[in-house]
Amino acid sequence: MPEFTHIDKEGRVRMVDVTDKEHSQRVAVAQGVVSMNPETFEKIRDQSVKKGNVLETARIAGIMAAKKTSELIPMCHPLLISHVSVDFCPDKAINSIRIEALARVTGQTGVEMEALTAVSVAALTIYDMCKSYDRKMTISDILLLEKSGGKSGKFVRPTP
Repeated sequence: MPEFTHIDKEGRVRMVDVTDKEHSQRVAVAQGVVSMNPETFEKIRDQSVKKGNVLETARIAGIMAAKKTSELIPMCHPLLISHVSVDFCPDKAINSIRIEALARVTGQTGVEMEALTAVSVAALTIYDMCKSYDRKMTISDILLLEKSGGKSGKFVRPTP
């Protein structure tokens, strides 16, 4: 098991020093799922939610969140993100929306936290915009699907 890189020899929390790390293109893809009742799913799909276009608002929120990750997660480095995308895969059969976020940077540290933050805030935005219809919505399966770049190389989550 690797050492905790955010803790020094005295047990104090620290930001990892990336000064000597090589710049490389780094990409991360994350996902999350919002499940809801059929009526809420239809309102989102038909764009009839009172608060407006849910998915486009969630897309903007996710992109904005990725750009602010270092302000939200302690010890995350501020990154000059070159690209963030947030996409939605509605599944009528199970009344859920799978959110997928991709973050890309050329730098000395990865963008996993940015992709995960984008997914999380997009999911929270869907919940916020639809909670008056369905307080039983669930947010689940927030996870890293893949990452590439850097010293540790490529990771792809095995499909079950």
